[in-house]
Amino acid sequence: MIALRVTDLRVAYGQVVAVHDLSLTIEAGDALVLLGPNGAGKTSAVEAIVGLLPKRRGKVEFFGEDISAMNTSAIVRKGLALVPQWRELFPTFSVEETLIAATTAADKREPKSLESIYDLFPVLQARRQQLAGSLSGGEQQMLAIGRALVANPKLLLLDEPSSGLASGVMRTLIQAIKRIRQSGVAILLVEQNMEIARSVGDRCCMLAAGTLAWQGPMQEAIKHDEAARIYFGDTRA
Repeated sequence: MIALRVTDLRVAYGQVVAVHDLSLTIEAGDALVLLGPNGAGKTSAVEAIVGLLPKRRGKVEFFGEDISAMNTSAIVRKGLALVPQWRELFPTFSVEETLIAATTAADKREPKSLESIYDLFPVLQARRQQLAGSLSGGEQQMLAIGRALVANPKLLLLDEPSSGLASGVMRTLIQAIKRIRQSGVAILLVEQNMEIARSVGDRCCMLAAGTLAWQGPMQEAIKHDEAARIYFGDTRA
């Protein structure tokens, strides 16, 4: 079953087109990585998918339902959760308050238990009474992911989760994303970092200047070094 189908998505800021007619699909339970350098249109694409940006044209379907015209709150209640690049936590909420507040987004689905989030990220249990604003960058990223998971989503959209994180934290993050995927949640991962992309993704789509430049299995992208070609203009096979 197809979890997410995006057809001919175009996003523009006035006369400047940020995303040119992007089409992609994600099967239920699969992981797709959206790769590309800075300014490629990755964040604009995902924010349009979840209703944070208006679409100039195109269609977005979630498990067969057209969600193109829905607002973000309605889309989240359907089971599509976004972890934004800048986390956007309430700094004066404790870890536990942040997770409890997020249960309302589960709508008709049973929320995930806080224990399951603490099992995935044990450091959050140790920090459960600590204010979100006082956490380290890596801990804030874990909390942002935990907040999204509490709503028991069918698809988790992660916008550059490795941004600004140390390598040790990134390895923890990779293992957590793998466990989330193994639980049956489909994943759309927006990244520049090839380490996390190759560790998590089955397939990838590469954007360059807002245009889909390549798509296919992640192993093919690695084998033919497609990232070098897209990022740096390397035309070697």
